[in-house]
Amino acid sequence: MAGGSGSRLWPMSRQLFPKQLLSLIGEDTMLQATCKRLNGIEHESPILVCGEEHRFTVAEQLRVSGFADSQIILEPVGRNTAPAAALASFQALKAGGDPVLLVLPADHVILDVNVFQQSVARALPFANQGKLVTLGIVPTAAETGYGYIRRGEHCGEGAFNVTEFVEKPSLAVAQEYLAGDEFYWNSGMFLFKASRYLEVLKQQNKRILDTCEQAMMQVTENKDFIRPNSEIFLSCSDDSIDYAVMEPLCDSSANEVVVVPVDCGWSDIGSWSALWEISEKDERGNAFKGDVLSHGSRNSYVQSNGKLIAMVGLDGVVVVESDDAILVADKEHVQDVKAIVKTLKEQKRGEASLCSKVHRPWGYYDLVEQGDNYQIKRLVLLPGAQLSLQMHRQRAEHWVVVSGEAKVTKGEEVFLLVENESTYIPIGVTHRLENLSESKLEIIEVQSGSYLGEDDIVRFEDTYGRN
Repeated sequence: MAGGSGSRLWPMSRQLFPKQLLSLIGEDTMLQATCKRLNGIEHESPILVCGEEHRFTVAEQLRVSGFADSQIILEPVGRNTAPAAALASFQALKAGGDPVLLVLPADHVILDVNVFQQSVARALPFANQGKLVTLGIVPTAAETGYGYIRRGEHCGEGAFNVTEFVEKPSLAVAQEYLAGDEFYWNSGMFLFKASRYLEVLKQQNKRILDTCEQAMMQVTENKDFIRPNSEIFLSCSDDSIDYAVMEPLCDSSANEVVVVPVDCGWSDIGSWSALWEISEKDERGNAFKGDVLSHGSRNSYVQSNGKLIAMVGLDGVVVVESDDAILVADKEHVQDVKAIVKTLKEQKRGEASLCSKVHRPWGYYDLVEQGDNYQIKRLVLLPGAQLSLQMHRQRAEHWVVVSGEAKVTKGEEVFLLVENESTYIPIGVTHRLENLSESKLEIIEVQSGSYLGEDDIVRFEDTYGRN
C-alpha cells in the first residue's frame, strides 16, 4: 500500500512526492526497502496500490530495485486501506489459486528484517487456516500516536486471539498498556488469504466489496499500470481494514482474528522526532544528515540536502532544508508541521504539493529558476527515453545539451545535438526530445512566454500512455 502524503514530514514529503518515495534511512527509498524486505520470503511478484500522480516514480523505483515485474494498481482517489486491500485481492485471484496476501504499508521502517520475516513465517499457518492475522508491535514506550491491539488467549506458537482494537489512547492509558503485557501497537501489517478477506468484507461491508469488484471487472491496463474503473471506484466509501473487517470480527466469538507479536525495530516515521529516535546519533544525541556543522548543540535532528547548515547552542530542535523551503521546529512540537502544510494549501502555495525535482516516466527535471514570463529547468532523460511528441500554445523553449546525445524533432526537421549545441522551439511548433545514448541525457531548458504551466502541453504521441 503506497498511497498517502505524509504531511508531517514536510518539507521533504509533499503531496506529489510523499514519504514512501523518500530515502530517510539508508540509500533505499521506503518503498524500495519495503519490497526488499521480501527477499528471503517465497513470494509472487508484488502488487502495489498507489495514486495516479505517483505512478511513474513508483514504477521507476521498482525497476531500479529489481521489482520491474510488479503489478501497479492505480486508485483514482484514495479510499483508505480496506478498498486498497480489496483491489489487490481481486487482482491476486486473477492468476488462479487462492494466494495469501502479506499486506504492508510502504512507509514503515523495520530495522531487524530477520525478526520480521520470522514473524511472517509464524503467521502463515494461521492465514492458511482462514484466519485474518495482524502483526502486533511489542511496545517500547507509552505511545499515544498509535492504535493498540489487545490480545486474548494463546492460540498457537507465538500467536494469540485478538479481543479488541483500541483507538489512540491518552498518556495515562498508554502507560497502563505499557505496564502490562496484553497490548501491542497496531502496525497496519496483515496476512490473510485473498478469498477469505473478500468473504469477510462481503459480510461486514458489502458496499465496499461490490464497488471494488465492479471497478476491477472494468479495468484498463496499459504498459505498467492497472486502472480500476474510475467512475465506479469514486463511489466507494472510505474505510480502514481495522474498521471494516477486523474490529467487527473481534466482537464475535469465532476467534477469527489472530495477532503475532513482533519486536523488529518498527516505526511508521510519523514525524521528524520519530526519525530522530531511530537514527544513529553522536555523543551529544544529535542525528545529522548532509552538510551540517554544530557547536554546542544537543538532541537535535538536522538534515541538509545541499546547503551548509550551521547550528550553535541549540537543544532539541529539528532543522530540515530542501531545495525550496527550510523547516525549523522544536522537536516536541513537530506533529504541528501539518498545520504549516494546511496553511500552505489555504494560500495555494506550490510548496505544499510540489518539489523542485519532478519525476516523469522519461526521467526527471529540476526547476532551477523562475520569474515573470520565464523559467529554467534541468532535464535528465534516462537512456532510450523520449518526451512525448507535443506542442505548446503559450510558450517557446530553448534547449542546450549539457551531456549526452539528443535526437530532436522540430516540425518537419529531425536532427542530432551533442554537448554544447542548442536549438530553439518556437510557440506552436511540434517537437520531441529523445535520448539516443547509453547514459543519461542532460538538457538545460529555458522557457519563455505568457503562461508556463505544465497543462500547456498538447500531446500527439506518447510512449507512456499519457493524454
